Amino acid sequence: MTDDSAPIQSICVYCGSRPGRDPSYIAAARELGKAIAESGLRLVYGGGTKGIMGAVASGVLSHGGQVTGIIPEFLVDMEATRHSLGQLDELIITPDMHTRKHRMFERSDAFVALPGGIGTLEEIVEIMTWAQLGQHEKPMVFANINGFWNPMMELIRHMTEAGFVHTAHRVQPLVIDAVSDIVPAIRKHAAESRGSRSGEDAVISKL
Repeated sequence: MTDDSAPIQSICVYCGSRPGRDPSYIAAARELGKAIAESGLRLVYGGGTKGIMGAVASGVLSHGGQVTGIIPEFLVDMEATRHSLGQLDELIITPDMHTRKHRMFERSDAFVALPGGIGTLEEIVEIMTWAQLGQHEKPMVFANINGFWNPMMELIRHMTEAGFVHTAHRVQPLVIDAVSDIVPAIRKHAAESRGSRSGEDAVISKL
């Protein structure tokens, strides 16, 4: 298991490289980016400069925040414009998707899934899988903009009731409707997790 005891310093955001049909998705991405910047946190994301990905990065940068983009070489021209990539504080170009996902995990203290497609779903589900297997205890959030993630929550409930989600206590992502609540919820969750581990350490030391 990774060491998750340090305070939150960076938030990884998974989201679509397209804008989606609902304008509230782009608005939510910009609002989240602003909140991350104003909280003094760093955004870690997939490096795209288009769609919702571009909106969240723009939201951070336009409010003086720091952004780390991590993108595989073959997606640079598909999900980004090379000129816009130059505006990021840090750009990491990886040889493949596998390396990209591991770098994003290593550089992040929490994870947020905004609306997106299959790639967004795959990324947050992998993070949930690692949590279920005890590889991390970092906060995981579904930004449920206009109920976007409701079908996903229903699927998770169905799998749990059917007996296929073992150690379900480790797979408890936060489902948050209001973007303004995301950063405070992440910090609260992280603080509570640190507190519970400190309590466990105190008990062990007395044995």
